[in-house]
Amino acid sequence: MTAPRVVLVGPMGVGKSTVGALVAERLGCVYRDTDDDIVAAQGRTIADIFVDEGEPAFRAIEKQAVHKALAEHEGVLALGGGAILDEDTRTLLAAHLVVYLSMDVEEAVKRTGLNTARPLLAVNPRRQWRELMDARRHLYTEVAGAVVATDGRTPEEVAQAVLDALELKEA
Repeated sequence: MTAPRVVLVGPMGVGKSTVGALVAERLGCVYRDTDDDIVAAQGRTIADIFVDEGEPAFRAIEKQAVHKALAEHEGVLALGGGAILDEDTRTLLAAHLVVYLSMDVEEAVKRTGLNTARPLLAVNPRRQWRELMDARRHLYTEVAGAVVATDGRTPEEVAQAVLDALELKEA
């Protein structure tokens, strides 16, 4: 059976892409991001999909992309911040090594400025980020076998913490 070696989940801006690429490099495998898959398949940005078709349409596209990647990717896989909202996706994740990369709102402000093209944070980004995390934190925790805090750490330190948390050996 094909399965990712590690699946990274967490909020937007936590560093899943950066850390995922580092973990993949250290494990000697390929990195993949389902957000990148969606953009490539749709030929437009995630923000454009949200604006043009709405969040429910995006979530349906995302669910398909995540399920496909879980079935066929053998390296390190990063999921979009909201992928864990889907119950079927959470059920599938139970069979995988999942790490939740966490951060607090102050770290999110430092990293993203909370003013980038994030469709779910268009108005009052700090409050909306907190509300998103209140709604999602328990779902990230539910699917994760390990939680790695990213606050005040370099991507390299977080990548090592992911490997340590899962007791994975570098290639």
